Amino acid sequence: MNMLSEKTVSKGYYGDFGGSFVPEDLQKVMDHLEGQFLKVQDDPKFNEEFRYYLREYVGRENPLTFAENLTRVTGGAKLYLKREDLNHTGAHKINNVVGQILLAKRMGVNRVIAETGAGQHGVATATVCAMFGIECVIYMGKLDTERQALNVFRMELLGAKVVAVEKGQGRLKDAVDEALADLVQNHKDTFYLLGSAVGPHPYPTMVKHFQSVISEESKRQILEKEGKLPAAVIACTGGGSNAIGAFAHYIDEPEVRLVGVEPSEAPTLSEGVPAVIHGFKCLTLLDEKGEPKPTYSIAAGLDYPGVGPEHSFLKVSGRAEYVTISGSEALEAFQILSRTEGIIPALESSHAVAHAIKLAKELPDSESIIINLSGRGDKDVEQVFNMLKKE
Repeated sequence: MNMLSEKTVSKGYYGDFGGSFVPEDLQKVMDHLEGQFLKVQDDPKFNEEFRYYLREYVGRENPLTFAENLTRVTGGAKLYLKREDLNHTGAHKINNVVGQILLAKRMGVNRVIAETGAGQHGVATATVCAMFGIECVIYMGKLDTERQALNVFRMELLGAKVVAVEKGQGRLKDAVDEALADLVQNHKDTFYLLGSAVGPHPYPTMVKHFQSVISEESKRQILEKEGKLPAAVIACTGGGSNAIGAFAHYIDEPEVRLVGVEPSEAPTLSEGVPAVIHGFKCLTLLDEKGEPKPTYSIAAGLDYPGVGPEHSFLKVSGRAEYVTISGSEALEAFQILSRTEGIIPALESSHAVAHAIKLAKELPDSESIIINLSGRGDKDVEQVFNMLKKE
C-alpha cells in the first residue's frame, strides 16, 4: 500500500504526534492488541475474509460519481463524489468496523464496546455485532443521543445497549472517556472498537489500514475516468477516519492536494496546540486551564477537540492543508447537493462539499476534485428541518 514512509512512523508516532499515554495495565492491553493486529495485517486469509465482507455485506466497491449538475452550477473543476454514503449503514464507518470485528473474533472476545458521536459508528458496530452474535455496548454523549435519537433507536433495534453519558458536555469526548474507563475495568473479555483515527497506538494505524480502501478504490477509479490523478481530494475532518482513508493512497503523490475540512466552531487543526488527549498526542483545542476546550458543531461527528495524530503530522509538515467551514455554509451545501444531484449528504460530509464548491471555481475545467462523501444525510433530515424552520 502507498502509505507514509516508515522513517516517519515509529511505534505509533507520526512525527511528534501519536504514541500511547495510558496507565500500565491498559498499555499491556494496547501491546497485546498491536501484536494481534500485526499478525493479521498481511495475513492473506484474514484479508480475504475482510474483502469478502466488504463486498458481500458492505456493498463495496462503491462508485466514484461525476457530479455533473453540481459541476455545471459551480463552474471550474469537475467534481466527483466518492460514495461512502452507499455503504450498508450509510457511512464510511463500517469499513473499519468490519476489519476490527474480524480481529476481535480472532482474539476470542465475547463483548464489544464503542463510542459514537453522530451515531453512525455506533450503528455500524451494532450491525456487525448482531451479525456475529457478539454483545455490544455503545457509549454516546447525552446531548448526541437527543439530536441523533433515530440512530439511538437503530442501535437498540440491532440489540446494542446504548449508554447515555451525562458527564462533561455530554458529547463525543465524554463518550470516549467512558469507553476507555470500561476497557480498563473489563479488558480481559472486552474489545474496544474505536471508530476514528484517534486514541493510543495501535488504533490510529489500525483505523487507517481498514479505511484506506476508500482511496485505494478512488485512485483507480479516477485514473479510469480522467486518465490522471485529481487536483485535490477533500474530506471532512473530525477525529479524522474518513479523511485519512480518503488521503492514504495519495499521500505519496505530491501533485494531489489533500484538503481536510473542519467546522469553524471546532477548528482543531487550524488553532490547536500539541497536547495529550485520550492517550495520544495530537493538535488539541485547549482552554485557559490547559484542558480540552468545549466544542460544538451542527455535525455531531465533527464535534471533537482533538484529531488523529497523522492529520496533526500532515498539517505541520505541510503535506495536507486544513480549512474551516461554518455551520451555515455546511447547511447551504447540504441543500445544494440535495437539489442538484438528488443526493442528501450527511452534515459532516456537507462541510467537505461546501469547500469543494469554493475550490472548484479556482481551478480550470480540465482538472478534477474528489469529495469523500463520508455518509448520507438520513440521520440529519429532522435536525435540518428544525434548523430551517427557525430561520
